[in-house]
Amino acid sequence: MSTLTVTSKGQVTLRKDILNHLGVHPGETVSVNKLPDGAIEVRAARPAGKISDVFGSLKRKGQRRLSIEEIGQISIEGWAGKR
Repeated sequence: MSTLTVTSKGQVTLRKDILNHLGVHPGETVSVNKLPDGAIEVRAARPAGKISDVFGSLKRKGQRRLSIEEIGQISIEGWAGKR
């Protein structure tokens, strides 16, 4: 169990080991649920979208359409950190 200190502004800082456990990185958010008896639950807030939300995201006005091979290569480079 971890002990955290509350600041005069009522803020609490989660330690790095806790953030790592949650899989949270700088700029991401966490959700906090109030539970009975004064307990809280902290979880990494994950976006809840639909796959259809990405349809058309590669469409660029005035540019030719990309082939499946080109899209695949772009995604490989993106995952490898080359873009």
